[in-house]
Order: sequence, then C-alpha cells, then structure tokens
Amino acid sequence: MTEGHYSGHHFKSEMKAEYKSTVSLGISYLGLSLSASLNPAKMMGKYHDYELNFKYYGKRFGFDLSYQESKNFTGWKEMDDEGRVDLPADMLSVKMLNINAYYCFNSRKFSYPSAFSPNYIQRRSAGSFLLSLSGQGQRGTVYDEVPMKFKMTNIGVGGGYGYNYVPRKGWLFHISALPTLIVFSKTSLTISETEVPLHYYFPEVIITGRGAIVKQAGRMFFGISGVYNFCNIGNKERLAVDNIKWNARAYVGIRL
Repeated sequence: MTEGHYSGHHFKSEMKAEYKSTVSLGISYLGLSLSASLNPAKMMGKYHDYELNFKYYGKRFGFDLSYQESKNFTGWKEMDDEGRVDLPADMLSVKMLNINAYYCFNSRKFSYPSAFSPNYIQRRSAGSFLLSLSGQGQRGTVYDEVPMKFKMTNIGVGGGYGYNYVPRKGWLFHISALPTLIVFSKTSLTISETEVPLHYYFPEVIITGRGAIVKQAGRMFFGISGVYNFCNIGNKERLAVDNIKWNARAYVGIRL
C-alpha cells in the first residue's frame, strides 16, 4: 500500500499478490523441520509466483526466513478526487526477503517452539519477554506509463512479549508480538532514469506477530499457526509504503 503526494497531487494505491495454497509432508527434529510442499494451482499452470520459507524455533533463540518473487498482483489507485481505477495484473513485479529472529529471556519456563514444533510440549502456562531483530529487503518494478523501480532495505531492533496458555492437559494457546524500530533504512525510487532517494522518517517500524493453537492426543498432535509481518516506511506527506505479509497453516502429525 502506498500513499503520498507527487507534483502537487495526492495519491493512494494498493496491490495484492495471489494467495498461495500448498499441501506439505515433513519431518521435524529438535525444532528443525524439513518438508516438501506441493502447490496444486502451480501444477495446473494457474500460479506463477515463487516462495521459499525456512524456520527454526529453539527454546532460547529462533528465526524464520521467507523469500518471495511475485508478479501476479491485482489492485487499484486513486489520484485526488478522480475516483478509484483498477490496475492490471502484470503492472508490478516484486522480490521480497523477510527475516525475523528472537531471543527468549525465560527459556526455562516458556517454550517458544512448543507452539510451532511437535518436538516440545509446554505443560504449564508461562510467558517471557523477547528480544527481536527484523530485516526486510525489496526490489520491485512498476510497469506504468512512466516506469518506476524501487529498492528498500530495512533493519529493525526491538522487543516484545510471548505467552503460552495451557488451560488443561494437551492444549496450548500461543500469542506473541515483536515490534521493532527501524534503525537502518536505505530506500530509493527510480522514475524513468532519475533516482529519487527516500529519506528516513521517525518512527518507522517492522512488527511481527505470531499465534497458534495446539492439541496433543497421545502420539498424535493437531494445530493451526500463523505469522504476520507489517512494515511501515516513509511519510504520507511525500511517500509512505506499508507492506503486509502473512502465512497460516493447519497440520496433523504423529510422533515416532
């Protein structure tokens, strides 16, 4: 999502990539998981984007990494009071890298991986303060009447809190929020052949939220989990860019 002013005119726009649905089979050991995923839509030639995810959740330290190349965006734009105009699907191409890491201060009682990995089980409710580091890099091209290219690299440092609620044996509810303040920002916009640097405006943030519900039933386990990433840079008086990326999954497994 973008909002700002250009040549005295106010504008807003929003572009969304296609949803991706996959079916996966995996094996996990001590918080490290290896899986193979199948995207039915891609096999039928209906999905052309590319995404790679890697996650490691340990008791004291963990991170998740995602890389995505997207070309099939749909959206709209508004300029002053001219009304909303739909944008073509082949107008935007983006390559994006997201990295989020945490450090847990109460790893003896609070198990972060128990919400996302079947190798750990939280038996009593507990929470912990968390130190967090976030990074996001983007490279994109807008194929408009006046072609534009943008580059964004942002690194944020901050902290948050996570809590595992165990209402009864075999159940776990997890929620955590890790806001970070961007401490390094390098952003540029190239219109035609002219490069326009985009200055840092305090505060700019990257926020990572996670949630999960897990049910243990003997050797079987079931769950749903999700990761939400939000990044805000710039200033609406000139150019502000908001990025949202989320991932959700439902799973069932058995311990060997």
